[in-house]
Amino acid sequence: MIRRLLRVVLALVALGFLGYGLASNWDATRDAVAGISPWAVAGAFGAVLAGQFCMLLAWRQVLAGLGSPLPVRVAGRIMFVGQLGKYIPGAVWAYAAMMELGRDHGSPPRRTFACISLALVINLGVGLAIAAATLASQEAVRQAWYLLLLVPVIIVCLHPKVLTWGLNLALRVARRDTLDSVLPGRTVLVAVAWTTLGWLVYGLHTWLLAGRWDLYVIATGAYAFAWATGLLTFVVPAGVGVREGALVLVLQPIIGTGAALAVAVVSRLAFTLADATAAGLAFLLGRQASRSVEVYADQNGAGSTALTPDRNLSGSPEA
Repeated sequence: MIRRLLRVVLALVALGFLGYGLASNWDATRDAVAGISPWAVAGAFGAVLAGQFCMLLAWRQVLAGLGSPLPVRVAGRIMFVGQLGKYIPGAVWAYAAMMELGRDHGSPPRRTFACISLALVINLGVGLAIAAATLASQEAVRQAWYLLLLVPVIIVCLHPKVLTWGLNLALRVARRDTLDSVLPGRTVLVAVAWTTLGWLVYGLHTWLLAGRWDLYVIATGAYAFAWATGLLTFVVPAGVGVREGALVLVLQPIIGTGAALAVAVVSRLAFTLADATAAGLAFLLGRQASRSVEVYADQNGAGSTALTPDRNLSGSPEA
């Protein structure tokens, strides 16, 4: 109860600072928001959706490498619908939702848990690496140099053997069965490639909202830095307030306080709307895919191995 209250208080504090910044710079922020072209907002929303699709392909690649290959539509249903849990205070709801959805589609909970954890590690590593490469000259990033120390640590942790050991340790702590094989190195490389492309596409949305055509590199790094900061502040649901503050911190010296606040606010709205849109589409398409597989299985007298629970050495379904 106390921990939940603490999370709520921290979220309110972060939002309070964001609200204070908006109130203090209301005229400039209002003018900046009004000055953002509707086409730029639409383009930013499209870029967020495209970036999320790249992240889905990375997530699906990891899940397949762990032994549960799924159609894109089914993987999308698990990931996009399940991750809505990140908006609930606490770090476990998205995990729990995705693990249950994965179970419904034949991915054992331990495997889905490992996939979510690995995808977060890859996202964090690639995001921090992009921030370090693009924002080395920015004062805000130089002051947060300790975050960049995580990059080499994450690179080492992505080695298949180290990665498998770490995931199995986490599974033991969570009282789940451990993985029975090492994640292939090719799977990690493909997932990193899709994740990198996703971050570069995400950069387009910040670039469009900033309205400075010479700022794509910095805009991409700024969002990567802001997202990583929000993720590491895991006690705040979806990094609300923290992510916006970090984004403003990087962009303010370049485009001004009002414009930076406008970018942060519209960016959050774009991602929230994209999360809801992706979840809705994935839910509908995932249901259609599941029904198609069931019909095919009934007609052929056999199910798809990708959509049936794996079995352990004793022949019983995994928990």
